Amino acid sequence: MLAETKKDKTLLFSVDVVLVEPEIPQNTGNIARTCAALGCKLHLIGPLGFSLTTQRLRRAGVDYWNMVEVERHPDMETFLKTHTDGVFYFFTQKGLRGYHEVEFRGRNYFVFGKESTGLPEELIARYPDYCLRIPMRQGMRSLNVSTAAALALYEAFRQNRFPDLHI
Repeated sequence: MLAETKKDKTLLFSVDVVLVEPEIPQNTGNIARTCAALGCKLHLIGPLGFSLTTQRLRRAGVDYWNMVEVERHPDMETFLKTHTDGVFYFFTQKGLRGYHEVEFRGRNYFVFGKESTGLPEELIARYPDYCLRIPMRQGMRSLNVSTAAALALYEAFRQNRFPDLHI
């Protein structure tokens, strides 16, 4: 999703979603549907825990798959080496600050971990200042990854006055 000024065509705001080794096709399908609604690119980092042709994945994305750009990447290191044009935010319960405390401007990548274990510890350790959490009650382990992605995306779009969206 690229929001541009009419006058000078300068990039103001965009978000790509990055799923690291997703395991549940329905979650990936739901996130793809949210990406389609907002115009965000979806990056899938392997290995995937399912086939992209599985019926559950297709059903969760309904008829929106043709409206979302999806890129596959063999691993996170390959992805990081080839995408150096923005700010990466890693969503984890171990984040140092809440997602609502960040101003999302320019080009952003929102990175979410796999359902069973979250993000790899080495990513969290490498980028501690860019790890964000979603507030929740004590004792809760996590939210569903598709819910977390929707919360984060809509907050970023809200901050930027929902560019190019019908409101």
